[in-house]
Amino acid sequence: MPSPRSDCLRFSIPTGIILTLLKKLRHRPALLFVGTVILCGCLEYFSSWYLEITHDGQRWWDYTGYFLNLNGRICAEGLLTFGLGGLAIAYLLAPVLDNLLARANRRIMFIVAIVLLVAYVGDNIYSSIVPNTGAGITDYKEPGSSVESQRSISMDGPGNLMHTI
Repeated sequence: MPSPRSDCLRFSIPTGIILTLLKKLRHRPALLFVGTVILCGCLEYFSSWYLEITHDGQRWWDYTGYFLNLNGRICAEGLLTFGLGGLAIAYLLAPVLDNLLARANRRIMFIVAIVLLVAYVGDNIYSSIVPNTGAGITDYKEPGSSVESQRSISMDGPGNLMHTI
């Protein structure tokens, strides 16, 4: 079953890298999009590879069967989403945050930064111990196979719905 936490490492690091490494491309949206796709594609591919090697072959995500996937580690849909997300970060989120942070109290910002850092480190520690696995994450089924053959639903005690693959 998937764990209820987010993939902070997988999504927050590219955000910081987009804003710093690709800063010179902000005046050219098409190049920023392409740069974001390439950067995030490389990060996601090598993160998947590294996690699989360091966790006894466990795949933390699998895009096998998705359009234009590369070894199930990245796919066209994900890369396009990263590209559009990179544009949203550079042109919408970053300017709003810059304006807010310019007016914020430095002491409060420091406290918020420490709290976020602790949450981030905690999420990474938890993620390394309990990878996000299960339905829709690591049990991808080929298109065309019936839903009934993929999943059966049974009751496990009063009111507890349990999915089994």
